[in-house]
Amino acid sequence: MKNLYSIIKKPLFTEKGSNLKESENKILVEVAKDVNKIEIKRVVEEIFNVKVEKVATVNVHGKWKKFGRSVGKRPDRKKAIITLKKGEKLDFIEGV
Repeated sequence: MKNLYSIIKKPLFTEKGSNLKESENKILVEVAKDVNKIEIKRVVEEIFNVKVEKVATVNVHGKWKKFGRSVGKRPDRKKAIITLKKGEKLDFIEGV
């Protein structure tokens, strides 16, 4: 069994994420690449004591970037868009 705190890596603070949070009660987090939607839902409900309605995941491939003469690749990552049930609230900055 995986450690609960190794599944969710960090919250994503973006303009699109803040719009989703305000309008549709959704939050964006970066998660480990090898977890599925069921594990993400269970961990969020257990750690933050909120009810999750739905989880959507997106695999983001890293971009190739040039650094002078050398070429490097940014790491791949996985994002989760978590929809909370009505009446539930989760704020990473202010706390639960």
